[in-house]
Amino acid sequence: MGMRKLLSALVAGMMVLMAGAMAQAEKLKVAGIYTVPVQQKWAGTLHRALVQAEKEGMIDYVFSEKTANTDYVRVMREYAEGGAKLIVGEAFGISREARKVADDYPEVAFLMGDPGDKYGKNFSVFDNYIHEPCYLMGIIAGSMTKTNKIGMIGGYPIGEVNRLFHAFMKGARSVNPDVEFKVSFIGSWYDPPKAKEFAFAQVESGVDILYAERAGVVDAAREKGILAFGNVNDMNKEENGKDVVVASALWHMENAINNAIKDVKAGTFKAENYKEWTMMQKGGASLSPFYEFDGKIPAAAKAKVADLTQKIKAGEFVVKINDEQPKSTF
Repeated sequence: MGMRKLLSALVAGMMVLMAGAMAQAEKLKVAGIYTVPVQQKWAGTLHRALVQAEKEGMIDYVFSEKTANTDYVRVMREYAEGGAKLIVGEAFGISREARKVADDYPEVAFLMGDPGDKYGKNFSVFDNYIHEPCYLMGIIAGSMTKTNKIGMIGGYPIGEVNRLFHAFMKGARSVNPDVEFKVSFIGSWYDPPKAKEFAFAQVESGVDILYAERAGVVDAAREKGILAFGNVNDMNKEENGKDVVVASALWHMENAINNAIKDVKAGTFKAENYKEWTMMQKGGASLSPFYEFDGKIPAAAKAKVADLTQKIKAGEFVVKINDEQPKSTF
């Protein structure tokens, strides 16, 4: 090999190495901080989206799970000091303290689940606004109930749950004005035995359909031979819901998280409320497939759901948000 060829081969090799190093340097370090295990469905929705972004080569992803609120701020600071450029997590119990961290690290972007509004220049907030598919589920539930009594079991009566219940009830009443509701909150985000117990009590009162906002309700519906509707994750497939769960209102965070990553990389990240990113128009919420119930749902209800899905996505139909605590009607 001549000297010139050797040099050009070396230069080419160096350029490949440099390109690799630059690509590596361009990879954004992103940290996820969760108060629960990533198996839990709320945290799991964030975790899956970040794992996907890492698989696609966009980011380097590190995370901490089961981080107590008392420890949360320390972990946020550790990741900020350690070079994370985007921190994703939940600030529901520590809103004020989390905002203080954002003030102290202006060069770090924060995207946090939070009941409040965006803050400063670098603290964006989100919540799961999946009330639109809940309205669509209500239409199906209102069309399928025989007793005109539907049970609803949630974690806590906070905005994020209340808005789903109200939308579900409104959807059911839009096709069946006679439908009544039994509303219960178990006072926990994860207590399947308690959710099951509440579900059994509701079945005793005559409900023949259950809205399973929490884990444990689907098992009760199966034991009692009635139908259920799922929440956040696809409960037909993921919570042993075959022949029990007609449909689930799903939450997706991929588009929201990818948008934050894109903005951080471009240096254009600013404090925003990501609410729109968790709704149907931007792919943040959807109604699951009907699976084995496809032929069992009344045709008129299916047609109405299909029509409204298009109208919601086109911005022609708005499902109102109501964060007030819902009450039982019987």
